[in-house]
Amino acid sequence: MSEKIPLSLTVNGQTHQAFVRPTDTLLHVLRDEFHLTGTKRGCNQGICGACTVMVDGKIVRGCLSIATNCTNREITTIEGIEADGNLSPIQQAFLESGAAQCGFCTPGMVMAATALARTNDKLSDDQIREGLSGNLCRCSGYIKIVDAVRSVCGGDAV
Repeated sequence: MSEKIPLSLTVNGQTHQAFVRPTDTLLHVLRDEFHLTGTKRGCNQGICGACTVMVDGKIVRGCLSIATNCTNREITTIEGIEADGNLSPIQQAFLESGAAQCGFCTPGMVMAATALARTNDKLSDDQIREGLSGNLCRCSGYIKIVDAVRSVCGGDAV
């Protein structure tokens, strides 16, 4: 087992510190060291998208990202996208559209949708589906999820 090393990460605008193994994933550090449990551990293989977070504004899989590679970078988790205690537009749209069923995929879906909303003005339903394609919903709630994203950054409905 590897010796633990000090790690300092900026997550949601705050500095967090822990002692970690050099091979610890960002997902492990966020959930188990920093206790930010909104990011979910799903497949742990980068397939389901439940662990989606942003690093420097781009979505990444927390389960595939080595935490020590994220120093000097801005990490945003689901806990960090609200503003001044208010839901983000994407979070509000998910709420209003009923886009969460069991809720397990919701943090990853919201993070992917937030990245879409930040980089594009008007998206077609096909572009929204493509942008969310790395996130799996076990309950098959895709229609309401696409509806939610469309309400924030959609163009013409298909």
